[in-house]
Amino acid sequence: MNTFQAFRIHEAGGKVTARFDELTIDQLSPGDVVIEVQFSDINYKDALAATGAGKILRRYPLVGGIDLAGVVRSSSDPRHEPGDAVLVTGCGLSETVDGGYAAFARVSGESVIPLPTSLDAFRAMALGTAGFTAALAIHRMERNGQSPARGPVVVTGATGGVGSIAIDMLAGRGYEVIAVTGKRDAADYLRALGAYEVVSREQLALGSRPLEAARFAGAIDNVGGEMLAGLTRHMNFWGNIACIGLAGGAELKTTVMPFILRGVNLLGINSSATPRPERLEVWQRIATDLSPKHLDRIVTRTIPLVELPGAFQAHLDAKVVGRTVVRIGG
Repeated sequence: MNTFQAFRIHEAGGKVTARFDELTIDQLSPGDVVIEVQFSDINYKDALAATGAGKILRRYPLVGGIDLAGVVRSSSDPRHEPGDAVLVTGCGLSETVDGGYAAFARVSGESVIPLPTSLDAFRAMALGTAGFTAALAIHRMERNGQSPARGPVVVTGATGGVGSIAIDMLAGRGYEVIAVTGKRDAADYLRALGAYEVVSREQLALGSRPLEAARFAGAIDNVGGEMLAGLTRHMNFWGNIACIGLAGGAELKTTVMPFILRGVNLLGINSSATPRPERLEVWQRIATDLSPKHLDRIVTRTIPLVELPGAFQAHLDAKVVGRTVVRIGG
């Protein structure tokens, strides 16, 4: 059978290594849809998985890449036909099943999303899990009453993929966005995406009392730890915080005061395990009212698959602004 190149993650003696292997489709994880992959991307989770810096894979070896977009080549699932343009994000890719860093992927039909007509494969992966996560956060916040009229929304980790796209989407919806970043030279980039105000973590001045001045109507937090705890103290009545990341730590030390005295809502965002009906709904919103207007600014790098091994460390070191798209084929 014909072979193709795949970037596969291995484990031996407790050490994680990743390399290019030659595979056949029959060597991929079982699935009822075979996709010829055109593009993937790099998320922080991909960098953790490929370098072993975080325990992401639940079995080895697996092809890396938690996102993919391409064209269906064969399918035993009646929802998908050969020639269909599709995407897959999360759903166990590069965690329990082979992912998108290969010329072909074989996946469950349940995980396959038809590519919205306003997107192509490149643009879908410019968004990827980061864009889906940002949109899911806004979607859940708005279902919980969030609106531009209620006041400003804070976005932490603003220069990352999720943060950048969230700012673009929120600004497009009419929100006043306060972008929080540790990168001093990123202010112009963030304002160009639609941020009303750009502040450092120190300038945010979150205080330490159980309740502080009610300054924000909502937040999309990619940091966790002390940042997330501080945001809870400054939420206005019925404010929503979408909790996404833990770059600043996994612990949350706070009190019940914001929740019982101001009705603050802490919304956990898990994009990988989102049920299919809601996944379809969010992708339709991404293609319509949540469509980012500055995706060309957010995609700061496009690399071929062969350059993938050298691209992960910068993501781990928080030196990447925006999104990296990986060209697989097509």
